[in-house]
Amino acid sequence: MTVEEIAAAVRAHPGLRAKRPISLVADVFGATDWEGGPGDDGAAVRAGAETVVVGGEAMLPAFVASDPFSAGVAAMLTNVNDLAAMGAEPLALVDTIVASEPVARRALEGLRHASRLYDVPVVGGHLTIHDGPPALSAFGVGRATPGRVLSVRNAAPGQRLLLAGSVEGGMRSDFPFFGSFETRGADLAGDVRLLAAVAAAGAAVAAKDVSMAGILGSVGMLLECGRLGVTVDLDALPRPAGVGLVDWLGCFPCLAFLLCAPPGREAECAAPFHRRGLAAEVVGTLDDSGLLRITIGGAIATVLDVRSEPVTGLPPA
Repeated sequence: MTVEEIAAAVRAHPGLRAKRPISLVADVFGATDWEGGPGDDGAAVRAGAETVVVGGEAMLPAFVASDPFSAGVAAMLTNVNDLAAMGAEPLALVDTIVASEPVARRALEGLRHASRLYDVPVVGGHLTIHDGPPALSAFGVGRATPGRVLSVRNAAPGQRLLLAGSVEGGMRSDFPFFGSFETRGADLAGDVRLLAAVAAAGAAVAAKDVSMAGILGSVGMLLECGRLGVTVDLDALPRPAGVGLVDWLGCFPCLAFLLCAPPGREAECAAPFHRRGLAAEVVGTLDDSGLLRITIGGAIATVLDVRSEPVTGLPPA
């Protein structure tokens, strides 16, 4: 594929387009400070001398109905990744389930499995047995170092953009999800806690977890708060063996984060990931253009202008 065809495929990605209705939140609640929400992957709340990070995720009902065990795992995964993307160590999760008894049981079993995998307890929630369409949501809480929250409002021109995470695993056949549960196993608990460590050290100042919007859609979400730009070098992008570039750009990886490192600290940011056998590479440098571009083989194309085509539509900080 040409670089223009790759850019067009990213623009057409349904996970990217699905982020646009988030603007409804700002329409109702007004302007946001991003770090305190809505905006970042979670919201930072001061609690005395500590900083608590909270977040929540809802699973698609069709996913819950077709694979309730995996939906339970995903409810944990998405919350833990959101907390990590704010530089928080995950502490606990609560869930809400409305489903038939068999579906609810399997969803709870998935949550229990993921709780052990990530070493994050499920401390409570709500259960309603119901024979209609199922619903599963979960809400996480974590703790961040005061003054060291990873927020997209800290992103600035000159910072180095890294993609870090696991390229070990495989794609689901029925859904664009790249799983690393079998290959990383219990290592995932330590993997997701790396972001709290690099945040506390100041080696990263902003982050975004890669989720349903894909890698470049998630880059766009990182950029839009400050209406920043970047040219992402696809030749430098860590990628799993045997996975096509467009498939990788559009999938939801089990463990993948975008991090912004202050100039000169990119090696320090990447080192903890490398020590655990994870990928972490610089893929671009933030600028003030407002343009999300990609380059491969020397060719360049524009994917989005976040000044006129924001991903979520939330107002700038």
